[in-house]
Amino acid sequence: MGRLFLFSNVDKAKLVDRAAWVWKKNKMTKKLNVLVTGGAGYIGSHAVLALIDAGHRPIVIDNLVTGFRWAIADEATFYEGDVSDSELVRKIISEQAIDAIMHFAGSVVVPESVENPLKYYNNNTAKSRSLIESAVSGGVRHMIFSSTAATYGIPESSPVREDMPTIPINPYGTSKLMTEMMLRDVAAAHDFNYCALRYFNVAGADPLCRTGQSTIGATHLLKIAVEAALGKRASVSVFGTDYATEDGTGVRDYIHVSDLASAHVIALEALVADPERSHTLNCGYGHGYSVLQVLDAVDRVTNNRLSRKFEGRRAGDPDALISDNIAIKERFGWQPQYDDLDQIVQHALAWERRLTDIQGT
Repeated sequence: MGRLFLFSNVDKAKLVDRAAWVWKKNKMTKKLNVLVTGGAGYIGSHAVLALIDAGHRPIVIDNLVTGFRWAIADEATFYEGDVSDSELVRKIISEQAIDAIMHFAGSVVVPESVENPLKYYNNNTAKSRSLIESAVSGGVRHMIFSSTAATYGIPESSPVREDMPTIPINPYGTSKLMTEMMLRDVAAAHDFNYCALRYFNVAGADPLCRTGQSTIGATHLLKIAVEAALGKRASVSVFGTDYATEDGTGVRDYIHVSDLASAHVIALEALVADPERSHTLNCGYGHGYSVLQVLDAVDRVTNNRLSRKFEGRRAGDPDALISDNIAIKERFGWQPQYDDLDQIVQHALAWERRLTDIQGT
Protein backbone atom coordinates (compact mmCIF):
# COMPACT_ATOMS: atom_id res chain seq x y z
CA MET A 1 0.00 0.00 0.00
CA GLY A 2 1.30 3.45 -0.90
CA ARG A 3 2.05 6.21 1.57
CA LEU A 4 1.05 9.75 0.60
CA PHE A 5 3.61 12.51 1.10
CA LEU A 6 2.76 16.17 0.58
CA PHE A 7 5.36 18.67 1.83
CA SER A 8 8.28 18.52 4.23
CA ASN A 9 11.00 20.92 5.33
CA VAL A 10 14.67 20.43 4.62
CA ASP A 11 16.26 18.38 7.36
CA LYS A 12 18.84 15.65 7.79
CA ALA A 13 16.30 12.85 7.44
CA LYS A 14 15.07 14.33 4.16
CA LEU A 15 18.58 14.47 2.73
CA VAL A 16 19.19 10.83 3.66
CA ASP A 17 15.85 9.92 2.10
CA ARG A 18 16.75 11.76 -1.11
CA ALA A 19 20.14 10.03 -1.31
CA ALA A 20 18.46 6.64 -0.96
CA TRP A 21 16.05 7.44 -3.80
CA VAL A 22 18.90 8.58 -6.08
CA TRP A 23 20.65 5.28 -5.43
CA LYS A 24 17.51 3.33 -6.32
CA LYS A 25 16.94 5.41 -9.46
CA ASN A 26 20.51 4.89 -10.66
CA LYS A 27 20.05 1.14 -10.19
CA MET A 28 16.97 1.17 -12.45
CA THR A 29 17.92 0.58 -16.08
CA LYS A 30 14.68 -0.95 -17.35
CA LYS A 31 13.07 0.60 -20.39
CA LEU A 32 9.48 1.32 -19.34
CA ASN A 33 6.36 0.87 -21.46
CA VAL A 34 4.24 3.91 -20.63
CA LEU A 35 0.63 4.43 -21.67
CA VAL A 36 0.14 8.15 -22.34
CA THR A 37 -3.50 9.22 -22.37
CA GLY A 38 -4.14 12.41 -24.31
CA GLY A 39 -0.75 12.03 -25.98
CA ALA A 40 -1.91 13.93 -29.08
CA GLY A 41 -2.55 17.07 -27.03
CA TYR A 42 -0.35 19.95 -25.94
CA ILE A 43 1.28 18.62 -22.78
CA GLY A 44 0.83 14.96 -23.63
CA SER A 45 2.74 15.24 -26.92
CA HIS A 46 5.66 16.85 -25.07
CA ALA A 47 5.60 14.06 -22.49
CA VAL A 48 5.83 11.53 -25.33
CA LEU A 49 8.97 13.26 -26.59
CA ALA A 50 10.44 13.40 -23.08
CA LEU A 51 9.84 9.67 -22.63
CA ILE A 52 11.52 8.89 -25.94
CA ASP A 53 14.44 11.17 -25.13
CA ALA A 54 14.83 9.38 -21.77
CA GLY A 55 14.90 5.94 -23.42
CA HIS A 56 11.39 4.81 -22.52
CA ARG A 57 8.63 3.56 -24.85
CA PRO A 58 5.42 5.61 -25.07
CA ILE A 59 2.11 4.09 -26.17
CA VAL A 60 -0.52 6.75 -26.84
CA ILE A 61 -4.29 6.57 -26.51
CA ASP A 62 -6.21 9.64 -27.69
CA ASN A 63 -9.70 10.14 -29.11
CA LEU A 64 -8.41 13.07 -31.24
CA VAL A 65 -11.33 15.29 -30.22
CA THR A 66 -8.93 18.11 -29.35
CA GLY A 67 -5.59 16.46 -30.14
CA PHE A 68 -3.84 15.94 -33.48
CA ARG A 69 -2.53 12.69 -34.94
CA TRP A 70 0.46 14.53 -36.46
CA ALA A 71 1.49 15.80 -33.00
CA ILE A 72 2.41 12.28 -31.88
CA ALA A 73 6.05 11.35 -32.41
CA ASP A 74 6.60 8.67 -35.05
CA GLU A 75 8.42 6.49 -32.50
CA ALA A 76 5.28 6.15 -30.36
CA THR A 77 2.65 3.44 -30.77
CA PHE A 78 -0.82 4.96 -31.26
CA TYR A 79 -4.33 3.75 -30.48
CA GLU A 80 -7.31 5.93 -31.35
CA GLY A 81 -9.89 5.64 -28.62
CA ASP A 82 -11.23 6.89 -25.31
CA VAL A 83 -9.82 6.15 -21.86
CA SER A 84 -13.33 5.18 -20.72
CA ASP A 85 -13.32 2.28 -23.20
CA SER A 86 -12.31 -0.33 -20.64
CA GLU A 87 -12.08 -3.14 -23.18
CA LEU A 88 -9.65 -1.16 -25.35
CA VAL A 89 -7.56 0.08 -22.42
CA ARG A 90 -7.21 -3.42 -20.96
CA LYS A 91 -6.28 -4.74 -24.40
CA ILE A 92 -3.53 -2.11 -24.67
CA ILE A 93 -2.27 -2.87 -21.16
CA SER A 94 -2.01 -6.56 -22.05
CA GLU A 95 -0.67 -6.24 -25.61
CA GLN A 96 1.93 -3.61 -24.79
CA ALA A 97 2.91 -4.89 -21.32
CA ILE A 98 2.25 -1.47 -19.82
CA ASP A 99 4.36 -0.61 -16.77
CA ALA A 100 2.91 2.81 -15.95
CA ILE A 101 0.36 5.38 -17.09
CA MET A 102 0.71 9.11 -17.64
CA HIS A 103 -2.81 10.49 -17.61
CA PHE A 104 -3.31 13.77 -19.52
CA ALA A 105 -6.66 13.17 -21.22
CA GLY A 106 -9.38 15.55 -20.06
CA SER A 107 -11.01 18.94 -20.45
CA VAL A 108 -9.18 22.06 -19.27
CA VAL A 109 -11.13 25.28 -19.98
CA VAL A 110 -12.26 26.85 -16.70
CA PRO A 111 -15.14 29.04 -18.04
CA GLU A 112 -16.51 26.07 -20.00
CA SER A 113 -16.47 23.98 -16.83
CA VAL A 114 -18.75 26.53 -15.16
CA GLU A 115 -21.13 26.50 -18.14
CA ASN A 116 -21.05 22.71 -18.60
CA PRO A 117 -20.00 21.09 -15.32
CA LEU A 118 -21.30 17.63 -16.21
CA LYS A 119 -18.89 17.47 -19.16
CA TYR A 120 -15.99 18.04 -16.77
CA TYR A 121 -17.19 15.56 -14.16
CA ASN A 122 -17.51 13.02 -16.95
CA ASN A 123 -14.26 13.68 -18.84
CA ASN A 124 -12.05 14.45 -15.85
CA THR A 125 -13.54 12.39 -13.04
CA ALA A 126 -15.74 9.53 -14.28
CA LYS A 127 -13.39 8.60 -17.11
CA SER A 128 -10.41 8.78 -14.77
CA ARG A 129 -12.19 6.34 -12.47
CA SER A 130 -12.62 3.96 -15.40
CA LEU A 131 -8.94 4.31 -16.35
CA ILE A 132 -7.77 3.71 -12.78
CA GLU A 133 -9.94 0.60 -12.55
CA SER A 134 -8.49 -0.71 -15.82
CA ALA A 135 -4.99 -0.04 -14.51
CA VAL A 136 -5.57 -1.89 -11.25
CA SER A 137 -7.26 -4.86 -12.92
CA GLY A 138 -4.48 -5.01 -15.52
CA GLY A 139 -1.71 -4.98 -12.95
CA VAL A 140 -0.37 -1.49 -13.74
CA ARG A 141 1.23 -0.24 -10.53
CA HIS A 142 2.18 3.37 -11.30
CA MET A 143 0.30 6.45 -12.52
CA ILE A 144 1.29 10.08 -13.05
CA PHE A 145 -1.75 12.33 -13.05
CA SER A 146 -2.09 15.71 -14.75
CA SER A 147 -3.60 17.84 -11.99
CA THR A 148 -3.81 21.59 -11.57
CA ALA A 149 -3.26 24.57 -9.29
CA ALA A 150 -7.01 25.14 -9.70
CA THR A 151 -7.44 22.57 -6.91
CA TYR A 152 -6.37 25.32 -4.47
CA GLY A 153 -9.10 27.75 -5.52
CA ILE A 154 -8.13 31.22 -4.35
CA PRO A 155 -5.31 30.61 -1.87
CA GLU A 156 -4.93 32.78 1.19
CA SER A 157 -1.31 33.49 0.33
CA SER A 158 1.24 32.98 -2.41
CA PRO A 159 3.55 31.08 -3.08
CA VAL A 160 1.21 28.13 -2.65
CA ARG A 161 2.41 25.04 -0.78
CA GLU A 162 1.04 21.53 -1.28
CA ASP A 163 -0.26 21.40 2.30
CA MET A 164 -2.46 24.48 1.88
CA PRO A 165 -6.26 23.99 1.76
CA THR A 166 -7.76 22.72 -1.50
CA ILE A 167 -11.00 24.63 -2.02
CA PRO A 168 -11.61 24.80 -5.79
CA ILE A 169 -13.97 27.50 -7.03
CA ASN A 170 -14.93 25.91 -10.36
CA PRO A 171 -15.91 22.46 -11.65
CA TYR A 172 -12.59 22.10 -13.47
CA GLY A 173 -10.61 22.31 -10.22
CA THR A 174 -13.12 20.15 -8.37
CA SER A 175 -13.08 17.45 -11.06
CA LYS A 176 -9.29 17.22 -10.82
CA LEU A 177 -9.30 17.18 -7.02
CA MET A 178 -11.82 14.35 -7.02
CA THR A 179 -9.45 12.29 -9.17
CA GLU A 180 -6.59 13.03 -6.76
CA MET A 181 -8.80 11.69 -3.96
CA MET A 182 -9.57 8.53 -5.92
CA LEU A 183 -5.88 7.93 -6.54
CA ARG A 184 -5.13 8.37 -2.84
CA ASP A 185 -7.77 5.84 -1.86
CA VAL A 186 -6.75 3.32 -4.53
CA ALA A 187 -3.10 3.57 -3.47
CA ALA A 188 -4.15 2.78 0.10
CA ALA A 189 -6.09 -0.31 -0.99
CA HIS A 190 -3.96 -1.78 -3.78
CA ASP A 191 -0.38 -2.43 -4.87
CA PHE A 192 -0.32 0.92 -6.63
CA ASN A 193 1.37 4.31 -6.30
CA TYR A 194 0.92 7.63 -8.06
CA CYS A 195 2.19 11.15 -8.47
CA ALA A 196 -0.31 13.99 -8.94
CA LEU A 197 1.46 17.00 -10.44
CA ARG A 198 -0.38 20.27 -9.88
CA TYR A 199 0.46 22.45 -12.86
CA PHE A 200 0.58 26.19 -12.75
CA ASN A 201 0.56 28.12 -16.07
CA VAL A 202 2.04 25.98 -18.83
CA ALA A 203 3.59 27.85 -21.76
CA GLY A 204 6.11 27.58 -24.58
CA ALA A 205 6.85 24.74 -26.98
CA ASP A 206 9.41 22.05 -27.69
CA PRO A 207 12.81 23.78 -28.24
CA LEU A 208 13.35 21.65 -31.37
CA CYS A 209 9.92 22.68 -32.71
CA ARG A 210 8.67 19.08 -32.80
CA THR A 211 5.35 19.97 -31.14
CA GLY A 212 3.62 22.83 -29.35
CA GLN A 213 0.30 24.37 -28.37
CA SER A 214 -1.98 23.70 -31.34
CA THR A 215 -5.46 23.72 -29.82
CA ILE A 216 -7.96 25.76 -31.78
CA GLY A 217 -9.42 28.51 -29.60
CA ALA A 218 -6.86 28.02 -26.82
CA THR A 219 -7.23 30.34 -23.84
CA HIS A 220 -3.57 30.43 -22.70
CA LEU A 221 -2.24 33.99 -22.52
CA LEU A 222 1.02 33.33 -24.34
CA LYS A 223 -0.69 31.32 -27.09
CA ILE A 224 -3.07 34.23 -27.66
CA ALA A 225 -0.19 36.72 -27.60
CA VAL A 226 1.92 34.93 -30.21
CA GLU A 227 -1.15 34.51 -32.41
CA ALA A 228 -1.63 38.27 -32.21
CA ALA A 229 2.06 38.82 -32.94
CA LEU A 230 1.65 36.85 -36.18
CA GLY A 231 -1.49 38.71 -37.20
CA LYS A 232 -3.94 35.93 -36.32
CA ARG A 233 -5.65 38.18 -33.77
CA ALA A 234 -6.15 41.93 -33.77
CA SER A 235 -5.36 42.40 -30.09
CA VAL A 236 -4.85 40.75 -26.70
CA SER A 237 -7.39 41.31 -23.94
CA VAL A 238 -6.07 42.27 -20.51
CA PHE A 239 -8.65 41.41 -17.87
CA GLY A 240 -8.28 43.77 -14.93
CA THR A 241 -5.69 46.42 -14.12
CA ASP A 242 -6.52 46.98 -10.45
CA TYR A 243 -4.98 43.89 -8.85
CA ALA A 244 -2.67 44.21 -5.86
CA THR A 245 0.42 43.69 -8.02
CA GLU A 246 3.22 45.94 -9.23
CA ASP A 247 1.51 46.94 -12.48
CA GLY A 248 -2.09 46.12 -11.53
CA THR A 249 -2.42 43.01 -13.70
CA GLY A 250 -2.60 39.43 -12.49
CA VAL A 251 0.65 37.56 -11.79
CA ARG A 252 1.05 33.88 -12.70
CA ASP A 253 3.76 31.26 -12.51
CA TYR A 254 4.59 30.34 -16.12
CA ILE A 255 6.37 27.01 -16.60
CA HIS A 256 7.91 25.87 -19.87
CA VAL A 257 6.06 22.81 -21.17
CA SER A 258 9.32 20.90 -21.74
CA ASP A 259 10.33 21.39 -18.11
CA LEU A 260 6.90 20.12 -17.13
CA ALA A 261 7.33 17.08 -19.38
CA SER A 262 10.71 16.30 -17.82
CA ALA A 263 9.09 16.46 -14.38
CA HIS A 264 6.73 13.68 -15.47
CA VAL A 265 9.61 11.44 -16.51
CA ILE A 266 11.43 12.07 -13.23
CA ALA A 267 8.20 11.35 -11.32
CA LEU A 268 7.74 8.13 -13.28
CA GLU A 269 11.21 6.89 -12.42
CA ALA A 270 10.69 7.87 -8.77
CA LEU A 271 7.47 5.85 -8.55
CA VAL A 272 9.17 2.78 -9.98
CA ALA A 273 12.24 3.23 -7.76
CA ASP A 274 10.13 3.49 -4.59
CA PRO A 275 6.75 1.81 -5.13
CA GLU A 276 5.69 2.36 -1.52
CA ARG A 277 5.47 6.14 -1.92
CA SER A 278 2.95 8.39 -3.60
CA HIS A 279 3.32 12.11 -4.15
CA THR A 280 1.24 15.25 -4.69
CA LEU A 281 3.50 18.04 -5.90
CA ASN A 282 3.37 21.52 -7.37
CA CYS A 283 4.98 22.01 -10.76
CA GLY A 284 6.02 25.61 -11.39
CA TYR A 285 9.05 27.89 -11.17
CA GLY A 286 8.30 29.53 -7.84
CA HIS A 287 8.10 33.03 -9.27
CA GLY A 288 5.73 34.82 -11.59
CA TYR A 289 5.12 37.43 -14.25
CA SER A 290 2.21 39.79 -14.71
CA VAL A 291 0.04 39.84 -17.82
CA LEU A 292 1.72 43.04 -18.98
CA GLN A 293 5.19 41.60 -18.36
CA VAL A 294 4.35 38.65 -20.59
CA LEU A 295 3.07 40.94 -23.33
CA ASP A 296 6.16 43.12 -22.98
CA ALA A 297 8.31 40.01 -23.45
CA VAL A 298 6.48 39.22 -26.70
CA ASP A 299 7.12 42.81 -27.79
CA ARG A 300 10.85 42.39 -27.05
CA VAL A 301 11.17 39.12 -28.91
CA THR A 302 9.24 40.29 -31.98
CA ASN A 303 10.45 43.91 -31.90
CA ASN A 304 6.85 44.94 -32.39
CA ARG A 305 4.16 46.16 -29.99
CA LEU A 306 1.02 44.12 -29.44
CA SER A 307 -2.30 45.93 -29.27
CA ARG A 308 -3.70 45.64 -25.74
CA LYS A 309 -7.43 45.72 -25.08
CA PHE A 310 -8.11 46.52 -21.43
CA GLU A 311 -11.24 44.97 -19.98
CA GLY A 312 -12.76 44.34 -16.56
CA ARG A 313 -11.74 41.58 -14.17
CA ARG A 314 -12.90 38.02 -14.67
CA ALA A 315 -14.68 36.44 -11.72
CA GLY A 316 -12.45 34.29 -9.53
CA ASP A 317 -9.07 35.52 -10.76
CA PRO A 318 -6.67 35.97 -7.80
CA ASP A 319 -4.08 38.76 -7.68
CA ALA A 320 -1.21 36.27 -7.90
CA LEU A 321 -0.86 32.50 -8.15
CA ILE A 322 2.70 31.27 -7.71
CA SER A 323 3.93 27.81 -6.78
CA ASP A 324 6.12 26.83 -3.90
CA ASN A 325 8.24 24.28 -5.79
CA ILE A 326 10.65 23.29 -3.02
CA ALA A 327 9.11 19.83 -2.58
CA ILE A 328 9.56 18.62 -6.16
CA LYS A 329 13.12 19.94 -6.30
CA GLU A 330 14.11 18.32 -3.02
CA ARG A 331 12.32 15.04 -3.52
CA PHE A 332 13.15 14.35 -7.16
CA GLY A 333 16.08 16.66 -7.83
CA TRP A 334 14.08 18.33 -10.61
CA GLN A 335 16.06 21.16 -12.20
CA PRO A 336 14.24 23.34 -14.77
CA GLN A 337 16.18 24.07 -17.96
CA TYR A 338 14.02 26.80 -19.52
CA ASP A 339 13.21 29.19 -16.68
CA ASP A 340 13.52 32.32 -18.82
CA LEU A 341 10.48 34.26 -20.01
CA ASP A 342 12.01 35.50 -23.27
CA GLN A 343 13.11 31.98 -24.15
CA ILE A 344 9.62 30.65 -23.43
CA VAL A 345 8.25 33.31 -25.78
CA GLN A 346 10.83 32.47 -28.47
CA HIS A 347 9.88 28.80 -28.41
CA ALA A 348 6.14 29.57 -28.47
CA LEU A 349 6.60 31.98 -31.37
CA ALA A 350 8.74 29.53 -33.36
CA TRP A 351 6.10 26.85 -32.94
CA GLU A 352 3.26 29.20 -33.91
CA ARG A 353 5.11 29.99 -37.16
CA ARG A 354 5.56 26.27 -37.86
CA LEU A 355 1.93 25.60 -36.98
CA THR A 356 0.92 28.14 -39.61
CA ASP A 357 2.77 26.06 -42.18
CA ILE A 358 1.31 22.76 -40.89
CA GLN A 359 -2.28 23.95 -40.77
CA GLY A 360 -2.08 26.46 -43.59
CA THR A 361 -3.70 29.16 -41.47
